[in-house]
Amino acid sequence: WPSNEEVAAAVKLVSDDMFRSKYADVFSGDQTWQSLPVPEGETYAWAEQSTYVKEPSFFEVRSKLPSRLQGFSGARLLALLGDSITTDHISPAGAIKADSPAGHYLQQRGVMPADFNSYGSRRGNHEVMVRGTFANIRLKNELVPGVEGGFTRHLPSQQQMSIFDAAMRYATEKSPLLIVAGKEYGTGSSRDWAAKGTLLLGVRAVLAESFERIHRSNLVGMGVLPLQFKEGDNRKTLDLDGSETFDLPGQDQPIEPGQDLTLHIHRSDGRNQKIAVVCRIDTAEEVEYYNCGGILNFVLSNLNFGS
Repeated sequence: WPSNEEVAAAVKLVSDDMFRSKYADVFSGDQTWQSLPVPEGETYAWAEQSTYVKEPSFFEVRSKLPSRLQGFSGARLLALLGDSITTDHISPAGAIKADSPAGHYLQQRGVMPADFNSYGSRRGNHEVMVRGTFANIRLKNELVPGVEGGFTRHLPSQQQMSIFDAAMRYATEKSPLLIVAGKEYGTGSSRDWAAKGTLLLGVRAVLAESFERIHRSNLVGMGVLPLQFKEGDNRKTLDLDGSETFDLPGQDQPIEPGQDLTLHIHRSDGRNQKIAVVCRIDTAEEVEYYNCGGILNFVLSNLNFGS
């Protein structure tokens, strides 16, 4: 090691100008660096060819709506699920199968199965993630008894297909969608894509016997309405089988956190039934988020109004 005297002598040779001259043009770079193409403007453009990052469709800029419930009519069941459906059932983070909707999407864009990576790694691409919603290979949808995986039965055609394909078909038919489930819906990790993917599939509401706290909040945050069965009611006591359509009338009065709502069930044999359900928008802040179509739109609306 150098002695203290040697260090002191070296320090005397260091001047401020040495650093100023070296760092004055540190961001200029050499000619090769300067010749790199650089986009104009304050932000980068979205890379259309990217299969990892795409501009999401969450930011639909909307003016603030009156504080009232947005109802729906003619909703179909996309999935009829049991108890303890986890966020991993809803939005798996593991490997992408080649024969899945997400796998087909990637292959159509020139990505080989060996390069698929995982859902978790592609969470910046909503096109992949919406196709992976409810695509867990262990999901049990009671609309297709005996079948495991991300499948459902399209009504009224009775055709079995992937949940994503059914959702897109219902979208062309302009049918809003409903998920019905048992207890502890959304348990597990607080996976944001479990709520984001649900929204992008066209699901307007999730009706369950109970919710995991964070997932319920995330649903509201994405503009999806969480509804809870009243004590004594559930998918089995109501004998739901997917052939029904559902109406939830809108209302002109302000939403009250935790208020009762009336769900209309129209059965295929012509019978109609009304049941009371609990609106699981639990706080005044969540009412504001829901009225704006979710927390992202709420923040964006406030930024726009503020400017």
